[in-house]
Amino acid sequence: MAEFQRTLCWLRRDLRDHDHAALAAALERSAHVFCAFVFDTEILDRLESRADRRVEFILAAVAGLDAALNARGGGLIVRHGQAASLVPALARALQVEAVFVNRDYEPDAKRRDAEVAAALARDGIRFVEHKDQVIFERDEILTRSGTPFSVYTPYRNAWHAALREQHLRPHVVTVRSGAVLPDPEAMRIPSLADLGFRETNLRDVGIATGMAGAKKMFTAFCRRIDDYATARDIPALDATSNLSPHLRFGTISVRTLAAEAHARSLRGGDGATGAATWLSELIWRDFYFMVLDRHPRVVDHAFKPEFDAIPFPNDRALFTAWCEGRTGYPLVDAGMRQLATTGRMHNRLRMITASFLVKDLHVDWRWGERHFAAHLNDYDLAANNGGWQWAASTGTDAQPYFRIFNPITQSERFDPQGTYIRRFVGELASVPDAWIHAPWKMPPLAQLEAGCVIGRDYPAPVVDHDTARKVTLELFSVRAGRKP
Repeated sequence: MAEFQRTLCWLRRDLRDHDHAALAAALERSAHVFCAFVFDTEILDRLESRADRRVEFILAAVAGLDAALNARGGGLIVRHGQAASLVPALARALQVEAVFVNRDYEPDAKRRDAEVAAALARDGIRFVEHKDQVIFERDEILTRSGTPFSVYTPYRNAWHAALREQHLRPHVVTVRSGAVLPDPEAMRIPSLADLGFRETNLRDVGIATGMAGAKKMFTAFCRRIDDYATARDIPALDATSNLSPHLRFGTISVRTLAAEAHARSLRGGDGATGAATWLSELIWRDFYFMVLDRHPRVVDHAFKPEFDAIPFPNDRALFTAWCEGRTGYPLVDAGMRQLATTGRMHNRLRMITASFLVKDLHVDWRWGERHFAAHLNDYDLAANNGGWQWAASTGTDAQPYFRIFNPITQSERFDPQGTYIRRFVGELASVPDAWIHAPWKMPPLAQLEAGCVIGRDYPAPVVDHDTARKVTLELFSVRAGRKP
């Protein structure tokens, strides 16, 4: 006999009907399960633009999930409003005995869930959490002294040592006839306009949506994963998984990805290195979730407190030039323009542009982190914060402050022919390879011949890298307790 007669599975960043911890548990323990998703105005109202690709991505995923649940005889209850009040009200109206969720680790989400759990408890309704979006969570991976890791490599080693087959085993969602119930009010899924948003160029940026899109993109990546270790740093190539938005919103399970990477890495052969490297990136994701969960202060503060009060000049004009891709450094500008126009940015470019903002323009990393948060299709607080603090030398396992990316040598190394640069910086399309990485060094006649006069057609560098580097060393060395 089932433990519960009726339960509610509240989906958030887990928009799929398979390998789903909370849904599998709800179906196992309940005679009947309602499934619900809330377009939370607490989150939507904070978005800067009314044309946000992420909202459109989520809406497509919600529609796909509703169709999948309909095929199982049920459906998805979709509401629009404040989740913290809507979910307890919905639970009461549906007369459920428990609400099942997959655990979230962001501070705002944890506060919301605590509020919902308290409201449900007042009505005698249980709030049941499950681990789903990571392989290891909370205190599952600790140092020998029983504390959370603050350096990635030993964390990765401990992660591998702790890994067992059951950690990668999918949560089988078994749906009995009549077990998943439809929306009793039969309300339609809201449109973008209903949500207060406009259509974007999501269809043009190469992101297939929903569970079907995630499966398609995963299959495509598996065909090129063997080259991942060597090709992943070249932004002109389609060498990465492109799955980060799907992982962010849960249209594919992290266990599916980690299991595939782990299995391939154990097989040996030419493809093992690529798979092992990709698995390492998934472990970075677990690591940053752990850091955020255990140290929520990192949202607004440096993980290393000594770097929390660096007196960044924060020149607004320089920040604007960076945001708009007008710094005069081609690879930096290409990355920022791709972000603005597509919501996508290659990981190598994330590191380069972040380093440039903090170490060359001397703008607080929190400004850049917020800009990425507003534009990235795959924005995830844990990874974004962790990546920015790494580049800014303020976080866990951070790049030492005295190691400063040179935007020219990075460009020469990772985009040697300027293929990526020309794709996003049209002004430089006819600039010869010899000058593509530092076009301000191009002789005046060559500029005219290329149709790119520096200062007229394309900006001169907003700062001198060598000079900026010296200022950075002075700013950071004081906080590090060293003499400049």
